[in-house]
Amino acid sequence: MVARSSDGREQFARLVERVGASWPRTPAVDGALRDACEELDWPAAPQLVAASEAIGSLIVVAGTLTAVAIGAVTLLSLAVVLGTGLLLAARNAPIAAAALSRTRAVGDAPGLFGRLTLRLRVEPSLERAVAFAGRSGDDDLANSLREHARDARGTPGSGLASFAAAWGETAPEIERAAALVADAADAPADARERGCERALSAVRSGVEERAASFAGEIRAPLTGLYAFGVLLPLALVGVLPAARLTGVNVGLGTLTVLYDLLLPTGLLVASGWLLARRPVSFPPPEVDSDHPAVPDRRRSAAALGVFVAVATGAGCLFVLPWAASIVAVGAGSGAALLWLFAPARELRREVREIESGLPDALALVGRRVAGGTAVERALAETAAELPGDAGDLLADAAERGERLGVPVEKAFFGRFGALRDVPSPRARDAGRLFALAATEGAPAGEALVAVGDHLRELARVEREARRELATITGTLSNTAALFGPLVGGVSVAMVGRIPADAGGTGGALGGSGASASAALAPASIGPIVGVYVLLLAATLTGLATALERGIDRSLLGYRVGLALPTATAAYVAAVVAGGTLL
Repeated sequence: MVARSSDGREQFARLVERVGASWPRTPAVDGALRDACEELDWPAAPQLVAASEAIGSLIVVAGTLTAVAIGAVTLLSLAVVLGTGLLLAARNAPIAAAALSRTRAVGDAPGLFGRLTLRLRVEPSLERAVAFAGRSGDDDLANSLREHARDARGTPGSGLASFAAAWGETAPEIERAAALVADAADAPADARERGCERALSAVRSGVEERAASFAGEIRAPLTGLYAFGVLLPLALVGVLPAARLTGVNVGLGTLTVLYDLLLPTGLLVASGWLLARRPVSFPPPEVDSDHPAVPDRRRSAAALGVFVAVATGAGCLFVLPWAASIVAVGAGSGAALLWLFAPARELRREVREIESGLPDALALVGRRVAGGTAVERALAETAAELPGDAGDLLADAAERGERLGVPVEKAFFGRFGALRDVPSPRARDAGRLFALAATEGAPAGEALVAVGDHLRELARVEREARRELATITGTLSNTAALFGPLVGGVSVAMVGRIPADAGGTGGALGGSGASASAALAPASIGPIVGVYVLLLAATLTGLATALERGIDRSLLGYRVGLALPTATAAYVAAVVAGGTLL
């Protein structure tokens, strides 16, 4: 997977370099864009902008020539929008992507400071604590701390201060927590314990404050998105025939561009803008397609999707013939996505179960270790006492350690380790802490208990933050899967009940009379709105899921797979019921 990603990135860089080199000028770029491209390891900013200008100009020229040749003004507008949009994306997308990458990295701050303070509780050496926290993590934040610690070698500092300064603008709580940790390192034992707890509290408070602030800030943008991107466009469909009476004529070509290109593009841009500002404090477990518990279902998903599409499309021919293609796409795509991502969803559920039991696991093991029990025995005793998947994980690690005769670290992370195939940063952090306790003995027991309390408080903050976001994203989800399609279906049904201006002009190519009336019939405008409904369902469902749970491909795919058939059924039912009752 990593190799394929690297190859694709290299091919993209070579393509950008070749296209950019063909452009006769070197565009000026600002420092923010240069830094973003370097941070993301993308092609150089001048090359990227030059390539966008070359491709954008080609699109505009080709669209203009084609529009002049066939007399389609809509095509000219589309070419200008696409060309300009490509240039704007090249200058703004890297900056937004870099900001999102840093925000995602900050989500690992609670885990990093949990490891940092635990090591400091065991031994009052800031340098060793920083080295352990950076070495024991595999995320971007831990890599950054490791680099700062390496740069600080041979100097009086540990690298923690420079690390905090680098990330302080993105997450001010990191600077506060780092200062408290540095102060605790030089304090007596009792004061050091309190200082470590204050540092963890500062991290949790920062997470809670940013989550609450974001929930309040997005209410107004989401309300605008809901009103002007969903309800208003769908409601306007029903008044198009009446608008013709006033001389406002809109052809099918214009409607197609507006509803199936411009509006969905606007929704995607607005969704990206909102997601770029989401404080990613709780990154979802990353479940990749190459995980051994996730079978390769791409072929069977495609086959199932085709079968469902053919069956539902054929059935729709007897109810609403013009909607057969919409039903086939919506039902077939939804079935394929559900089948494809169901194993990843089940694996994620198991990971969540494990994570929910980690605070108790750390506390129970920690108390036994503090009482003088060896970590290996404490793991086995806690596994027998702790129910659920977390207890099963500890039992698995204890059994493997005993059978293979390997230390605790190998029992969790070795070739046959219990955490080898568990895609959970929190579980892996817990395993590293158990391994540290096995080498440090009883002094690490109370530290494990403290980290368990920290995880318990962090879980509480996470539940409250998601509960607050759910009150907002729930409207988006319901609109995407049900209310939006119902409004769109009723609006299409109204088109067949409002008389068109027989003498007006309009239609797809500016015709008149009967052709204009036919152009605004439900059979003509229905597929256009149907495509918009499906795009709306996918976009809003993805946005609601990402805002609440974070960006994860399998999670987004499964939720979209649920929304598409629901939206399809609601749309068709609304058209049929509206045509019967109105």
